Amino acid sequence: MNDYLPLVLVDKLVSLRVLRRAWVPLLILAILQACRLQPVEPTQPDANAPSGKPANQYNADVASQWAVLQLKLTMTTPGFSPPVASRAFGYAGLAMYEAVVPGITDHRSLAGQLQGLTTLPKPDAKEYNWALCANAAEATILRSLYTTASTANKSAIDALEKTLYADFKGSDEGVNQRSVTFGQNVANALFEWSKTDGGHEGYSRNFPTSYVVPTGPGLWQTTENGQKIPMQPYWGKNRTFVKANMDLPMPKPLPYSTDVKSAMFAQYLDVYVKSKNLTQTEKEIAVWWADNPAETFTPPGHSYSIANITVKTAKADLAKAAETFARTGIAVSDAFVLCWRCKYLFNNLRPYTYARLAIDPAWVPFWPAPPFPGYPSGHATQSSSAAIVLTDLYGESFAFTDDSHVGRAKDASRNVEFKARSFKSFVESAQESADSRFYGNIHTRQDNETGLTEGKKIGANVNALAWKK
Repeated sequence: MNDYLPLVLVDKLVSLRVLRRAWVPLLILAILQACRLQPVEPTQPDANAPSGKPANQYNADVASQWAVLQLKLTMTTPGFSPPVASRAFGYAGLAMYEAVVPGITDHRSLAGQLQGLTTLPKPDAKEYNWALCANAAEATILRSLYTTASTANKSAIDALEKTLYADFKGSDEGVNQRSVTFGQNVANALFEWSKTDGGHEGYSRNFPTSYVVPTGPGLWQTTENGQKIPMQPYWGKNRTFVKANMDLPMPKPLPYSTDVKSAMFAQYLDVYVKSKNLTQTEKEIAVWWADNPAETFTPPGHSYSIANITVKTAKADLAKAAETFARTGIAVSDAFVLCWRCKYLFNNLRPYTYARLAIDPAWVPFWPAPPFPGYPSGHATQSSSAAIVLTDLYGESFAFTDDSHVGRAKDASRNVEFKARSFKSFVESAQESADSRFYGNIHTRQDNETGLTEGKKIGANVNALAWKK
């Protein structure tokens, strides 16, 4: 029955003045009744969709265990500076997501949404084991990204892949092998795409001798570490995952001045004064978030660790975990590209240099300055971007305990132990990460505030991707 036919008849009858006023309510009631009885056509299932248990019916063990191993690889593999590490987390998180997204009913691939990623392998209309897909994808992408890993670490990748395969394989060998092949194909396709972003094998050129360090008032100078060439000066030219992030304008810092009445002098004086009255808690915060390469899994690794803590705290399933690591990885990777672009556009000097020049020639900061320009703070930018994507996934009041560094030996020179830190929200933890660099005397408040602000924009652009159908 045509739903519109009764209404057309009403119009005709009324226009012919055949109906009496008293009949109209009864006729309309009959029409509505008839419309309600019309059968609703069922939604037709996608004939090409894979079958089997959906990804949200698997636990997150596969995702979490690979995250833990990647954190270890980042800490122990030569050349994985913070920018290089952030990129690796971006591709690993994306590989995990793309390997399982065909098994997430209401989600879609990011192929066609990320810069230069036009297509990815698609599964057949057959059954897949999504835990095995994720397992194979992670093993494959990490082997490709961490080519300079030690023999022991490469063996650790092989061992974890084998263990997780044994834990999650089903009785149907055809399903098992099809799942492994799909995961490998996704990872290989993503790795080929990664070669075109400008950061491929970045671990081999952290301090390029071709870079000419700009000189002049207010510009970065070698600090107490003695490094003549700053770290990854070209990283800001890399392609971001998200086009909207690539297009973000660079925020200008305060104009350089050593005038004691200037806004810039006030910024650096604030750092100097804080160095003289650090509390024990502030020292603990500074050391907790330091995340020096080779000693820890770097600042973006700390965000990836918090993502893993979140997955475990929330008891997330594989589908939610894969999206968590993908959003976090993409956010911190884009954050480092944008932050590094801004750093080398303005080349602001560190508090170490400014304070010795304009305040106290003998000043020693609490923490040694990293070998690259100060403005804006990388810690603030990347932790803020991660906080925004995690908040979108888990809510504004998600409480968690960050135990990322529990078990590390006490920092005897600063009399600081590594104690777990608890937070009421992701934004609160990002703020503390930013504050830690002020307490460490290596960033001004301007550096941190700008980083937090820009990180929010970066994370929001990641959230704005069409993750759901």
